[in-house]
This record gives sequence, structure tokens and C-alpha cells, in this order.
Amino acid sequence: MDPQIKVAVLMGGIGSERQVSLLSGVNIARALAEAGFDVVTSDITPDSLGILDDERIDLFFLALHGQFGEDGRLQQILESRGLAYTGSDARASRLAFDKAASKAAFRDAGIIVAPDVTVTAEADLTDLPARLTKFGDKFVVKPIREGSSVGVVIVEGPDNARDAARRCLQDFGDCMIEAFVPGRELTVGIVDGRALPIIEIKSKMAFYDYQAKYLDDATEYLFDTVGNAETAGRVQETAVACFEALGCRHLGRVDMILADDDVAYVLEINTLPGFTSHSLLPMAAARAGLPADALCGEIARSALRDIRGCGSEHSLRRGGNADKD
Repeated sequence: MDPQIKVAVLMGGIGSERQVSLLSGVNIARALAEAGFDVVTSDITPDSLGILDDERIDLFFLALHGQFGEDGRLQQILESRGLAYTGSDARASRLAFDKAASKAAFRDAGIIVAPDVTVTAEADLTDLPARLTKFGDKFVVKPIREGSSVGVVIVEGPDNARDAARRCLQDFGDCMIEAFVPGRELTVGIVDGRALPIIEIKSKMAFYDYQAKYLDDATEYLFDTVGNAETAGRVQETAVACFEALGCRHLGRVDMILADDDVAYVLEINTLPGFTSHSLLPMAAARAGLPADALCGEIARSALRDIRGCGSEHSLRRGGNADKD
């Protein structure tokens, strides 16, 4: 790797996952330095974009999560300036961040998802419990545009689901009520379009919430628990199909529930997965023989390759240094 390739790791942001992003950014920067890149970091917000004016930067490695990180806003700014960056483009990011829109795209692609109802501020909730009865008696209520399970609750009964939706609307805006699908929680990381080993998540909490994801050391992350090779292959194929259905690139992670009948129900896709000590993408990559430096290096090279392939004049502003990797 040519040490002249300069990468800026963008982290922080403004969303509820800011602290997670800062941790991810530090770990990514360390891994990129170990991989031989010239690395700087920047805590970036909509009001602090100065790093984007640094003409020494060849590539921006995105380590933001949630609002302004995964919702396409930062990606749109980078694209408008012709700058090279890692992760999905603005369109795919917007689509993935909107759970209702991404689920619609998954359905169109023939991917199985749980039945749901979208609730907006303008919706009349009077008859909502009656509409929910066909889904069963247990529900997941979640914000449509948040990550890391922020605001997600599981409730019993249609009336409680309606009340939870009201609270979610007040706190987070538009929300979704999904039928609860019992089963095993699986996640599949994707790097450069290929599926990584499946991880089964066993949380000591009621479900795999923010606490379990980032703070609870009792959460178990298990490999090789999907014993049926055909089922395991189908789960990984489903993850890649989700990635492709939204037009994602470079990296991602697909979360799903494997029901008792071995049907995989997709929950969501994360276009900028975390890189903390509890994060699943680097965990799965390590299992596949990609330690953090190799993983981050591959993501960076994938981004540079794609930029060269599309002929953009982006941020190779120092005589094409990025062509020397």
C-alpha cells in the first residue's frame, strides 16, 4: 500500500449514535494506519465541514451512524463536491435508512419481511388496533429513521402497540409497527458484495437493544450455529440480495430473524456498521480471516477502485496518488 494515500476518517455527527461513531472512528483510523495509509480523523457535523476542503485528502472513510451519517445527507454533500468516500451512495443510503422504503424495496425483490403498518403524524390511530389483530398479539414498534435499535420496543396486544406508536411519534417521528417474528436473531456482514460468516446474537436483554449492542458484555455472538448448510447458504444469499436490491456498495450488514420453520425474515440493512469492540461486521470479518487492518484496507481500496472505474475526477487532487495502491 502506497503510504502517500491520505484518508480522512469522518466520525461523530449529530445523531443519537454519536458516541458509538466516535469509537468506530478511532478504531478505523488505527486499522487504516496499520494497513499503511496516511490517516487523519475529523469530528464532522453539518456546521463543521472544514475537513472537506483539505485538498490533501484522497479518500473520506465514513464512520458515522444514524442521522447525517447513514441517511444520505453527508453522502450528498460529498457527491456534490466530487469527493471520494466509502460506503453506499446518497440514494442507497437514504433508501436503507428509511425502514419503510427499504422494506418496500425488499418486498419488490422477493425478499421476505415481517408484515407491518407505517404510522405517521397525520394517521388516524382510532382503528389501528383492529388493523393489527391480523398480525398476531405481539409487536415491534420502531422509529423509521433511527439506528442501533434506538427507540425500539416490543409490546403485547394491539392497544399497547398503538400507545407505543404514539410515544414513538412524539419522540422520533414516523414509526413502524411490525408483527413480532419469534426465532433466532442473525446478522450477516457484507464486504465488497460478498457475505461474511453468519453471527447468531443471544442477548440477555428482552431483545438486542442499544444496551445489549454496545454496553452489555453478557451478549453472546455465536458462529456456526446454523447447522443446515442449505439454510446457512440461503441466509447469506438473502443478505447479498438485500445489499443489491438497494444498490449498496463497499460494506453493510443485514439483520434478520430465522423463524422456527427456517424462513429468514429480513429486519433491516445497515450501510455503515459500527467498528466498536462489540460491533458485528469486524467480528465476522475476523472470523473470515480479515483482521481490522485488512478489512478497513479492503473497504478503502474498494472505494478507490469504484471511483477510478466511473472515471470521476473526485478528490484525487494530488496527481492521482490513489492509483498507486
